Amino acid sequence: MSLTVPPALLDAAERGPVDDADFVACVRASLPYAWETVSRVVADLDAGGAERADNLVPPPTEADRGQLLRALASDAIRAGLERHFKVKLAFQNCHRVAAFRPAAVDSAAYREFVSPRGQLLNQSPELRNC
Repeated sequence: MSLTVPPALLDAAERGPVDDADFVACVRASLPYAWETVSRVVADLDAGGAERADNLVPPPTEADRGQLLRALASDAIRAGLERHFKVKLAFQNCHRVAAFRPAAVDSAAYREFVSPRGQLLNQSPELRNC
């Protein structure tokens, strides 16, 4: 299971749309490693003047790797994180998540990161099984 959903939030979802802040809080509590990684990348983006910041450090455990994969593979979770942090997230391999300023989504840096070439250049033997 990707998320540990509190009973009250599940009840709310069964009745209709849920509050975005409640959903994001569920993500934060359920996927702490993914939350920390995205938070750190966004903080790096905010601290610098670049169009993007990204994580180059592989997850320390398979469980952490799984959290990051679940968070970024789910359209709902990824979009919730993007709305919360006001960024565009991009993802390569099992750990390389990048945050882009919304205005940079049409930039050369973004297009390069999400391109087939960018994916291929980010491959290495130790990342083939992630």
